[in-house]
Amino acid sequence: MTMVNEQFSDAFLLEAERHAAWGAAQLEALTAFMPEGPWTADLPSCLYRQGDLELRISVLGTYDIGERSWMWGWANPGLRGSEAVALSRAVERYGRVHGIAEFTEEVLDLSGFADPRRAAETLAFAGMGVAEAPGYLGLAAGPDTQVYFLPDDPQVPRAALDTIALPRELVTGAGLIGHSARRVVTGYLEYHALAWWEDGNRILTDLPGGGTAAVEFDSANRIAGVHLTAV
Repeated sequence: MTMVNEQFSDAFLLEAERHAAWGAAQLEALTAFMPEGPWTADLPSCLYRQGDLELRISVLGTYDIGERSWMWGWANPGLRGSEAVALSRAVERYGRVHGIAEFTEEVLDLSGFADPRRAAETLAFAGMGVAEAPGYLGLAAGPDTQVYFLPDDPQVPRAALDTIALPRELVTGAGLIGHSARRVVTGYLEYHALAWWEDGNRILTDLPGGGTAAVEFDSANRIAGVHLTAV
């Protein structure tokens, strides 16, 4: 079954925004961790090799460049039901529970988007977030196919909360999708297990080790400033 998309649903965009800030920081950590070199993947064994590194992976989905369409790993006829798409199945289950159609349709036709390739990356990014994977790897698997893997291996470092980097990470995350900056901020804080509260046009949180972060929003609900206060 194919879902024809000209734009993503509000439910999907809010979910993607929830992961935007921590996800962007995690992708930086993954990029720094991965070695240079050609890659190979043994899907029955769920193993990925690049340079001298071997990782356990899961197939999230594939993007068909010619057709401008996205297929989730769990829907791939050659992989359906296998361990190689375990994390992709988790994304599909999440979509059913939360009513997010983009996660539950086998194939999404992205030809109606102004930038179908960016739409595919947004699907991969959101899927990574729902699976709480430490990043994703988007790789050419042929002249017209891009495959997306999720690392499923404790070797991959997790980007820890960095108070100094917090303002930059929130602003960067808010700029990725541009749907709800507030959702970006609350998702980031919840991912790092930080309680938060609202005070007018601000979201505040107490930082580990003391101090407070206050994220201020303008009249258009964009981030107007991130202020750190020491103890």
